[in-house]
Amino acid sequence: MKQWKLHLFYPLIALLIVLVSCTKEVQIDIPGYEEQLVVDGRIDTDGFPIVILSTTQNIYAPTDLSAYLSSIISNATVSVNDGTNTFQLQAMTISDLPDESKKRVAEMLSIEFNEVSFLPISVFSTTDPGAIGITGKSYSLNVNWNGKSYNGITYLLPPVQLDNVYWKADAQNNSFGSCMARLSDPSNDINCYKWEPMNITVQNDGKPKDVIFRHRGNPYFSDQFFNGLTFEFETRYPKADTTFPDGYHKFYKLGDTVLIKLSRLDSKVYEFFEKKDAQQSNAGSPFATPVNVPSNITGGALGVWAGYSFYLDTLYCQP
Repeated sequence: MKQWKLHLFYPLIALLIVLVSCTKEVQIDIPGYEEQLVVDGRIDTDGFPIVILSTTQNIYAPTDLSAYLSSIISNATVSVNDGTNTFQLQAMTISDLPDESKKRVAEMLSIEFNEVSFLPISVFSTTDPGAIGITGKSYSLNVNWNGKSYNGITYLLPPVQLDNVYWKADAQNNSFGSCMARLSDPSNDINCYKWEPMNITVQNDGKPKDVIFRHRGNPYFSDQFFNGLTFEFETRYPKADTTFPDGYHKFYKLGDTVLIKLSRLDSKVYEFFEKKDAQQSNAGSPFATPVNVPSNITGGALGVWAGYSFYLDTLYCQP
């Protein structure tokens, strides 16, 4: 018995010696952190341009709200050109913006309208009526910061109309239902869209349920698989209403009135948001394929300069 154990012991020692002798120290040269400009800009039909500038954060830095606020930039020179005129944008507090611009900032940051003015950040914008977005124009953005120039271009393309929207009652509880929409996609162009509802039903306090447009998950889609086709699709309310019965928190209620906003955007803007959503969805998964989020800003900046031309329709939640 002892002899059998020694017979196994010596080969094991030899194997360990071989493994140890083959060990090699590997040095990985990790690049140092390099600060980059981040652009979050938009212009809507009938809206003023809005640009929020910040810097990237070191991967080891805190990721809380205070870290984001400290990354906001207010000392840049920012302008927008509509092909004819150039408009200088000023660093403004959110409370100094017109109400419609405040609403767009709230939508950009996914924060409630009654909270957005409390954010201590600067937003680059203007109240010059000549800078209001006009369908059919292209808008160039220029940012000068820390001795570098960054540029982007976006378009306010002709909007695409919905054929119809209507309310479809749930088969189990006809007091709640979904929004049904029919869209005939033009076949002559690549079309990219953003879907947003706003529930304007007046509540008991005399105020509408929503004052900003909302979206659920990724509100962006393109006509890659339905180019030139007419199709019907179903949507529900993006924000859960816990006063509704279980299983119906994101339904529309009988009697509701909802504004539907279908925006058209250019393909580069769509690609940015599509890849950004994919990156966020994959975050933390060791099996996910890395996603590079493209930017339509030149000069080495991250982010997007986005134009939205929109079509509005009204959903009446009635049989």
